Amino acid sequence: MHRYMPDLARRSVPRYTSYPTAAEFDARVGAAEQAAALGLIAPGTPVSLYLHIPYCHQICWYCGCNTGAVGRPERLGAYVAALEREIVAVAGRLAGRVVAIHFGGGSPNSLAPRDFARLMDGLRSHFETDERLEVAVELDPRMLDRAYADALAAAGVTRVSLGAQTFAPHIQARINRVQPYAQVAEAVAGLRSAGIARVNLDLMYGLPGQRAQDIADTIALALDLAPDRIAMFGYAHMPRLLPRQRMIGEGALPDAEARFRQSVLADELLRQAGYAAIGFDHFALPGDSLAIAVAEGRLRRNFQGFTDEPGEAVIGLGASAISQMPGLLVQNEKHVGRYRLRIANGGLAGMRGVVRSAEDRLRGVLIERLLCDGTVDVAAIARTQGQPPQQFADALAALQNHAARGLVAVEGWRVAMLPAGRPYARLVAAAFDAYRAVPTQGFSRAV
Repeated sequence: MHRYMPDLARRSVPRYTSYPTAAEFDARVGAAEQAAALGLIAPGTPVSLYLHIPYCHQICWYCGCNTGAVGRPERLGAYVAALEREIVAVAGRLAGRVVAIHFGGGSPNSLAPRDFARLMDGLRSHFETDERLEVAVELDPRMLDRAYADALAAAGVTRVSLGAQTFAPHIQARINRVQPYAQVAEAVAGLRSAGIARVNLDLMYGLPGQRAQDIADTIALALDLAPDRIAMFGYAHMPRLLPRQRMIGEGALPDAEARFRQSVLADELLRQAGYAAIGFDHFALPGDSLAIAVAEGRLRRNFQGFTDEPGEAVIGLGASAISQMPGLLVQNEKHVGRYRLRIANGGLAGMRGVVRSAEDRLRGVLIERLLCDGTVDVAAIARTQGQPPQQFADALAALQNHAARGLVAVEGWRVAMLPAGRPYARLVAAAFDAYRAVPTQGFSRAV
């Protein structure tokens, strides 16, 4: 069903967790625009919060996140205090109703349980929260015991994602993330015993020394844990931008065809196990809310990947966190010290971003619906935005090249992804990206 196409698999393309992408951010957008955009969100509008914890107890060499080693414990205390001040500053400008909270990183469980509880108390005290509030947390299973699981449950956490990546010991050693399967299994059991029933796993392909058998063995072990969702991410090797990745030798990485075969194998094994394919890199059990959102046409895409969160905006809190609002994308200061200075006196931390034009917003909808639904009616969506579809004639003409290779079907203004096109979904979506007229190598590989 899936054919390896060397010229496509080797191309670089954005992950399209936003449009425009972060590559279009610049310093002309900052805290002033951030404050104005927060004030435009109407009372009661559903919004989500994302809190970034930029610390880990040990740095993994594959990681592309904004994170650093914990070091002195007082660094975490100072960061939590800064987050509390930012919570107050943002809540004072935001009238929306919070329907979901997501902690990411880094490793949110680098925080002491009492600090995590402090943050949750602050969020509930200062924001209006929905009675069905979902609280999701990304966790490092190496730093997770039953006491921490109990603390998360007491704080109201409803879903967790464990960074497993691979269960192959020889690959774990190469990426500086040694975590035996038994350790992860114990963490999953502890979380469920504490009352957190919804557990996700993050896995990866394209890692150094990884073979097809490693993928198969890891998935077999993962299935024994019965996660609600599995994300299967492709490793993005960009050592020029991420110095820690220089610890991974280029020659140890699977080539483009091997990466493709690993991705397809994972897709086949997870589907055979009864998981529904969500977008191009997520899988969920049929009864999971993500799979239900697909069936009901409610799947969304944001900086957390594919999601069923109903929020009209995602408000980022913490160093490097990105806020996604209808008319604005803005990123907080990345450097923790400078982030703390920016909010020390009740200010906001936005320091780069992009104002989204009407055309940007329309193109963003087209890209999101194509990636989430696998099909998009360009004319119908353009009409809902009060814009003419003719501006996308060039994009549809460009997609004819993919149609000739059996990746998509183009009929009039409607584009539909074919089964063979799923691995190349981001490349197909790129046809609607006005900023990608000239190919660039500044992004991860298409597959």
